[in-house]
Amino acid sequence: MGEKSKSSALWPTVKPFVNGGASGMLATCVIQPVDMIKVRIQLGQGSAAQVTRNMIQNEGIGTFYKGLSAGLLRQATYTTARLGSFRALTNKAVAANDGKPLPLYQKALCGLTAGAIGACVGSPADLALIRMQADATLPSAQRRNYTNAFHALYRIVADEGVLALWKGAGPTVVRAMALNMGMLASYDQSVEFFKDSLGFGEASTVVGASVVSGFFASACSLPFDYVKTQIQKMQPDANGKYPYTGSLDCAMKTLKSGGPFKFYTGFPVYCVRIAPHVMMTWIFLNQIQKMEKTVGL
Repeated sequence: MGEKSKSSALWPTVKPFVNGGASGMLATCVIQPVDMIKVRIQLGQGSAAQVTRNMIQNEGIGTFYKGLSAGLLRQATYTTARLGSFRALTNKAVAANDGKPLPLYQKALCGLTAGAIGACVGSPADLALIRMQADATLPSAQRRNYTNAFHALYRIVADEGVLALWKGAGPTVVRAMALNMGMLASYDQSVEFFKDSLGFGEASTVVGASVVSGFFASACSLPFDYVKTQIQKMQPDANGKYPYTGSLDCAMKTLKSGGPFKFYTGFPVYCVRIAPHVMMTWIFLNQIQKMEKTVGL
């Protein structure tokens, strides 16, 4: 009897984490081919149409799901941590607020915190995913030939040390904080607005809030992604001097030369890349929660 009550008390605690991870993994299965094409475009292999055609002709349909194990592992860590911790944080905040809905700034703070937690936990899987997706573009002698995500993580630790798993984690964490602040806070706020103010039904509310969430996730994170990209691709001049000394220097120089809208260069493409996964995650999460209700979980 005591064990049963313990397990029934444990489920509400772990439920947001389990549901978050499962919804993120399902969304990844749908979005993975798009993400694969995106990585190849970023590596300079041409337009979306050229990349797709070359991948089918040279590597076959299966190549669109290369790195899927790492993508699923990333969701099992990153999305489990960020969605689970966000729901845990907001539940505590609502309880402290006497059960009243949270103001937007509190939701944003919960989203920032959840994003940082998720990025720290998910960084190793993210590194494995990027390396597996980019592997086929390297010369044969330089390819790492990871067989799956766990093999990639093992090789990274063996060849480069444990800390290499968090290579580039700093900019990734900052970007994740901004993305999750926009994604998580706007979704909860939109659900309240569509349901309470506009009287939308459940399906319309979820879809509408998912669209809003995808847009704000993109809008909040693109400036950080833009700076990260500029830092990663900079080359030294003839005197060996780099154009930027760091992320803050890049941000200030960009603001001075191009104004705030310079940070939103390529926003439509970026939105198409980010928003679908955000939308699919929320839609799958809603379906999982409905299924759990029907079986009494």
